Amino acid sequence: MSYEVIVIGAGPAGLTAGIYLARARLKAVILEKLAPGGQVIITTKVENYPGFPEGINGPDLMFLFEKQVRNLGIEIKQAFTVNEIKLEGEKKLIIGEDETLETKAVIIATGARFKKLGVPGEERLIGRGVSYCATCDAPFFQGLDVAVVGGGNTAIVEALHLTKFAKRVYLIHRRDALRAAKALQEEAFKNEKMTFVWNTVVREIKGEEKVEGLILENVKTGEKEELKVNGCFVFIGLVPNSELVKDLVKLDERGYIVTDVYCQSSIAGIFAAGDVRSSPLKQIATAVGDGAIAAVGAEKYLSGWKM
Repeated sequence: MSYEVIVIGAGPAGLTAGIYLARARLKAVILEKLAPGGQVIITTKVENYPGFPEGINGPDLMFLFEKQVRNLGIEIKQAFTVNEIKLEGEKKLIIGEDETLETKAVIIATGARFKKLGVPGEERLIGRGVSYCATCDAPFFQGLDVAVVGGGNTAIVEALHLTKFAKRVYLIHRRDALRAAKALQEEAFKNEKMTFVWNTVVREIKGEEKVEGLILENVKTGEKEELKVNGCFVFIGLVPNSELVKDLVKLDERGYIVTDVYCQSSIAGIFAAGDVRSSPLKQIATAVGDGAIAAVGAEKYLSGWKM
């Protein structure tokens, strides 16, 4: 099957790209290995996306994105895992597990995944108290003590969500101040269920069949102690899902795809949008902007416009 543009990833960036490609009357398809919506579908409430003064649940917002794309006639191929992208001149071959697609332009919108702590006990106890999604797993910790590791927006949003279920939420941060937006910080500091553990890192996650506690180290004094908790939620940053193109296009030192102002990578006809792209901010609003720019860039590339 041949397309003018193939979008890989159906998060906010990929879906927005689909909207603009449809309006440009280009033959396009969006490939998604899981469900449309990206990480937003595991977000409880989105309060910083324009147009929703009372906020909106992440899944509800992404349902609207997906509905708009489908209404415009853009196909979304779900359960499509891309194994490789091959270049044949100006043609790009998108090689999946069961079929190979051909296109002239590609928009990489594969997003990013949560970074792991890399400490003893973490891998072994994933799904048994170690989690990277409070929205998914918070109900399992009703009336229990849990820890959240991190100090950014995601960590605070997820910690606040956990307070609806857990008895106590310990927020463990390696610094003495949070990086989250001030509005989120204010809400967190007012929450009586939250306890802040400053200048501290996790050195080990303890437990045999499930999480039983954390070995903590104060980064200033070097003092170690054990904190008894039943769950550990980790939100310490993102890792870009750029493995697909790591040998094709230029990446920055953190593995994000480097692009120009039209979101085009170092290879003509390959664009990047959203969390996988090298940019100073990772938000739904910026992903949407990237998706629009990448689609317009792809349209210009196909028309032979000098970029």
